[in-house]
Amino acid sequence: MLKPGEEQRSMSTLKLRLLKKLKCTLKYEKLAWAEGAQLVAGVDEVGRGALFGPVVAAAVILRPDYRIRGLRDSKLLLPEVREVLAARIREHCIAYAIASVDAARIDEINIYWASVEALAMAVKKLQPAPDHVLVDALKIDVDCKQTKIIHGDALSCSIAAASIIAKVERDHWMRDFEAQYPLYGLASNKGYSTPKHKAVLREHGPSPLHRQSFAPVWMAQADHAPDLFTELQQQVEGPSVPDTPDLLPVAVSL
Repeated sequence: MLKPGEEQRSMSTLKLRLLKKLKCTLKYEKLAWAEGAQLVAGVDEVGRGALFGPVVAAAVILRPDYRIRGLRDSKLLLPEVREVLAARIREHCIAYAIASVDAARIDEINIYWASVEALAMAVKKLQPAPDHVLVDALKIDVDCKQTKIIHGDALSCSIAAASIIAKVERDHWMRDFEAQYPLYGLASNKGYSTPKHKAVLREHGPSPLHRQSFAPVWMAQADHAPDLFTELQQQVEGPSVPDTPDLLPVAVSL
């Protein structure tokens, strides 16, 4: 029987194997163009499962007459390949935009709604505005028509482009945060839940930019919280009085 951590790694491995088998094409973009859409945007987010920092979304409108080779789900690409592709996307796309929702907002509304909010913000920042949006498995609050696609970042070139832009941007932010919070290894773990990251959380507690509503973070916070019961008990009982020796009877002469 697999332990919880081993089971999670096994599921992640199976998902990556599935994603590798999927083919990233312009199928969904062509369907939207055939329906009359002129500006088709793909939108995706990264950082949803991280313990630290914002969730970051990007939206991209690709040019129909220019094919960027190598587009696929950002999780399947080496960091150096993502950097090259991100530069090509920014250079050759019609438009791209980036939006983020910070840890405080994530704690306030939860990560699902924070992701939806970031995706909608990215689409609304696009200039020119799209008339059709392809979304990776979610429905978002935008004015134009949208198509949600399961495993969209592995099937749609536009969503894959958005995932690459968002991933590269967020990774840059994590490297910048490394200088501010060097304890947590953010340049390497990108804020995600690695054994070393969790060990540092348990030893030193979270930073102000950790997601306080995520279990590994609030559990670490609890480990470093004062014992409130003991403090209250001490306040009720008042300061302790040192023991004094019993007084001996004194003989009084009359």
